[in-house]
Amino acid sequence: MTRKLLAAAALLAAAVSAFAQPAPVKAEGAWMRPAVQGQGATGAYVVLTASEPLTLVGASSPIAEIAEIHEMKMEGDVMRMRAAPEVKLEPGRKVELKPGGLHVMLMALKMQVKAGTQVPLTLQFRNAKGQTSKLELQVPVQVQGGNNPHKH
Repeated sequence: MTRKLLAAAALLAAAVSAFAQPAPVKAEGAWMRPAVQGQGATGAYVVLTASEPLTLVGASSPIAEIAEIHEMKMEGDVMRMRAAPEVKLEPGRKVELKPGGLHVMLMALKMQVKAGTQVPLTLQFRNAKGQTSKLELQVPVQVQGGNNPHKH
């Protein structure tokens, strides 16, 4: 009986530690747009580089009821925004979540998002084996994005 319990505990510990692993991905230049009180949504942007094949499958933040990965695309002469259920990341290739393209859409905001503050954002990933991982970020809120001095 004790062996069975030990074996079960070991399996549970392995499963929990596999879920709790940080994502094998690097994040650069993360930023989020400010949102005034009453504004229902804002966007978050970041450049991701994975060290192994991964799929970005979700996002969450305590400042929003809903966080989704969205994509802006031209359809004819109209720019449309749609939810992107997942985004593939190839090892060593940068995937840019940016205005006018892929981005994290934070909706049903619970608070004003002020410039000069930082907001927690969690990105969820799945690897080729189906194991999940997450990347915890503290995203600076600013009017214009990133750390690029050439942006105006």
